Amino acid sequence: MPLTPSRESAPSVRRTTTDDPLARPLLDGLAHEYTTRYGSAHELSRCPAEEFAPPHGAFLLLLEQDVPVAGGAYRRHDEHTAELKRIWTHSAHRRRGLARRVLAVLEREAAARGYSRVYLTTRPCQPEARGLYLASGYRPLFDVSADPETIGPLPFEKFLENPKP
Repeated sequence: MPLTPSRESAPSVRRTTTDDPLARPLLDGLAHEYTTRYGSAHELSRCPAEEFAPPHGAFLLLLEQDVPVAGGAYRRHDEHTAELKRIWTHSAHRRRGLARRVLAVLEREAAARGYSRVYLTTRPCQPEARGLYLASGYRPLFDVSADPETIGPLPFEKFLENPKP
């Protein structure tokens, strides 16, 4: 089924697991993206699926007409920190603010679970991800004036507000 952008209504949020068949297209697309950019999708098998499940983690999809268009996850990094992973938007749906929406939902849910900080890394060959995190209030934990290719993974953090009861 072809995926075409729809601006009729906001995508719905589905909290699920990485082994949900509905997540397969998103994860396959992410694997293709990693393989294209890095030569390998090994990163996707580095974290067991249970790390992205409650109570310490979460995995979500944004759906339009029951088709995944974006998604992301977090897992426990330490007692106070959630680590964001798997943030991805299908190529046919980019430039619509969907990744920002995924970030916002993950941040709210992490704060509601008691995390006060989120942490993530991206790689130099994902400049659009770097731009997204900077534009979304994430603080770079690296020298932004340095050549990103000399740094390796680019770490970011953001402190979360406690959710209102």
